[in-house]
Amino acid sequence: MGFDAIDVIITKRERGALSTAQIDWVIDAYTRGAVADEQMSSLLMAILLNGMDRREIADWTQAMIRSGERMDWSVLDRPTADKHSTGGVGDKITLPLAPLVAACGAYIPQLSGRGLGHTGGTLDKLESIPGWRASLSNAEMLDVIRAAGAVVCAAGSGLAPADKKLYALRDVTGTVESIPLIASSIMSKKIAEGTGSLVLDVKAGSGAFMKNVDDARELARTMVELGTDAGVRTVALLTAMDRPLGYAVGNALEVEEAVEVLAGGGPSDVVELTVRLAREMLEAAGVRGAKDPEEALKDGSAMDAWRRMISAQGGDPDAALPKSGEFVEITAPASGVLTKLDALAVGVAAWRLGAGRARKEDPVSAGAGVMLHAKPGDVVTEGKPLMTLHADETARFERALEALEGAYTIGADGEADLLPLVIGRITA
Repeated sequence: MGFDAIDVIITKRERGALSTAQIDWVIDAYTRGAVADEQMSSLLMAILLNGMDRREIADWTQAMIRSGERMDWSVLDRPTADKHSTGGVGDKITLPLAPLVAACGAYIPQLSGRGLGHTGGTLDKLESIPGWRASLSNAEMLDVIRAAGAVVCAAGSGLAPADKKLYALRDVTGTVESIPLIASSIMSKKIAEGTGSLVLDVKAGSGAFMKNVDDARELARTMVELGTDAGVRTVALLTAMDRPLGYAVGNALEVEEAVEVLAGGGPSDVVELTVRLAREMLEAAGVRGAKDPEEALKDGSAMDAWRRMISAQGGDPDAALPKSGEFVEITAPASGVLTKLDALAVGVAAWRLGAGRARKEDPVSAGAGVMLHAKPGDVVTEGKPLMTLHADETARFERALEALEGAYTIGADGEADLLPLVIGRITA
């Protein structure tokens, strides 16, 4: 087409808009290895510094989708819906949400990821269930959906391979924080996944990727536009991550809490967000007159869907979950109201206990993590447990405890200053 990498870099360096043809060429050439890492690194930095307009972001996303396969669920006899969370601490919502929405009449083909750093990964959590398999072929995914109504599994290598290369490069070149690049990375995979509708859970707060609400809102708006432009019915909720979600932070610990929700119990914030997202997914999918999610949690149909989903992927829903053999309790230093519990600190502590990984190839501990005994706004008593740390090795406790220094505040009275659980809703 007469392009070369230097011309494309200079266009964006000089704050110009990349043409559709330039974007198509550079994504294809980089995926094939015809554009070097150092050249793409320079372009990514220019994008981070100078931004992209809506058309550029849409073109960039579509070029990444075209780099691989696009899944097709048109053979199914029900509408499909999916949900994506930008990640947080204690965010186990996918676990009860997928079977819940399946129990209410939609099919859920969900490709999920693994944890990195202080944010947990859905696949790591589910792999704490004995026998459960994350890697499925497309044919196996279809079989699981037909059997259980929902599948949660790893993305295959054929889905948006350009994004895989770009994601790794952004990680080592200081270009992760670009909203156009974040949005296109997420949405290229979600659109290629082939779902008919998508609900985004974009989190804001210390434990989220986006620390403030304005940045989270911009990311949500950008992703909703990308989904809409690609013909996928897309809506986003802005939700709070200034404190952990639920009481459990860690792989098997979070599975146990998710099962409590499916059994009709569980923490109120997890239940509230799960039900709200389920209703959004059913509405986006166009499912009418189906069972309400609250009813499906109470009557056992969501739990039945969970058991089918886990069994269909080789897991044993009745098996005992792994537990770490060592624990340390942190007790309240005074009586009063817990006014602050920093989500990031709790997430880092769980990571250091072994629940997370520093590199994608690192193993994780199924039983490690943090179990909270109080949430912001609760009254606590001096000497009573605030949280319990779980680990496989006692050597991990020291650095986890360091992460929690200054992470919580107890006041004599007053209320915790918290973001609302659901901050806002964004549609096209």
